[in-house]
Amino acid sequence: MRENILMENGYNILGSFKEIFRNLSLPRITTGLIGALFSSMGPGMIVMNAAKQGHLPDSIAVSWIFAIFFFAGLATMFISLYYRTPIVIAYSIPGAVLIGKYLMAGGSINQAVGVYIVIAVVVLILTGTGVIKKVIEHIPLPIMLGMVAGVLLSYGINTFTSALKMPSVYGLMVVIFFVWYYLKNFSSKIPGVVVALVIGAIMLKVSGLTKPVPILWEISKPVFISPQFDIKSLIELGIPLFFMVVGVQNVQAIGVLLSRGYNPPVNAMYTVPSVATFLNAIFAGHTAVTAGPSTAICSSDIAGQKEYRWIASFFEGIFWVIVGLLAKVGVESASLAPPEFMQVVAGLAMFEVFISVFDGAFSQKFRKGAMVSFFVAASNVSLLNVGAPFWAIVFGILVSVITERGDFRPVTSNV
Repeated sequence: MRENILMENGYNILGSFKEIFRNLSLPRITTGLIGALFSSMGPGMIVMNAAKQGHLPDSIAVSWIFAIFFFAGLATMFISLYYRTPIVIAYSIPGAVLIGKYLMAGGSINQAVGVYIVIAVVVLILTGTGVIKKVIEHIPLPIMLGMVAGVLLSYGINTFTSALKMPSVYGLMVVIFFVWYYLKNFSSKIPGVVVALVIGAIMLKVSGLTKPVPILWEISKPVFISPQFDIKSLIELGIPLFFMVVGVQNVQAIGVLLSRGYNPPVNAMYTVPSVATFLNAIFAGHTAVTAGPSTAICSSDIAGQKEYRWIASFFEGIFWVIVGLLAKVGVESASLAPPEFMQVVAGLAMFEVFISVFDGAFSQKFRKGAMVSFFVAASNVSLLNVGAPFWAIVFGILVSVITERGDFRPVTSNV
């Protein structure tokens, strides 16, 4: 069967629903919940901060939150069902920071929406012409994994930094995680990270570290935003945001899936977020991307058997739709617990992912390039308004060309 140019062939969606009911388990549901909590608590506040920087009214800020969660949730559910691969569609977190600065400098939300639409069109064109997939196929896998290792490094460091600073709460969570990890009879039914999360939440409450926040339960009311197309905005906001989407964030998720032994549908991982970006933009939401950290959580061992981990990402999509519908509630409840809490949970959830990523990056060819890629990505320093992960791959390849030229022969496809 001939593949669609924008989307690789997938499974029957109705058949995938049947697979969910046959293979439903608590670890898969809770893994999806952990991914959703991780991506909504801290990052959601970053988006709200960007809206405040731009002096946007609350109605538009809530609409922004609604769009990026609701449509990402639908997109995640679709791509999980169609490819039976643990792929999570989200929103660009550094992109939100960039947009906040753009709005603070005098840019309008209407011009920003115009930029989002142009980026979606350009990405679809590049995907449809095969450019995206060809570029991804020619990036040496160890260099890509070195970048992923550098990006994820902060999550591991933050976990143990928090554990050492506050052993009574976060240290206890880490200890429980590893003790539970080796109690096979229990950990096969309930992931250790879920137990650590529950115990941590109880200890936060006992220690008085939770904040009483009044929560008003109401369904989000999205606001339609008409786009404006402006050359200045396309240059100032569009170019760096485009590189974040194409050369930084989606590549992270592809690298994570490769490290876990999956064959990622590269074209779909650009096409589906582009369609979601169109929908986001209508209601003030910014660019959708394939999420590296959330994909790492859902593809980790805590979700159970490898062939059914896509059920975890499907449930993360369901939870995200709920967060979108209750955007105001989600934003208000995000400040209930300290940010370190979800950082620890995320780091523990990705523990096995760290191992596979580092093993893939430094046990094959291109080790020098992979090491440079790792250090550059870990630096988290932007150059020319383009994030470190993009430059990690660029500099990693350059170093391998200089010092490991023989590793490029023969060139083998990664995807």
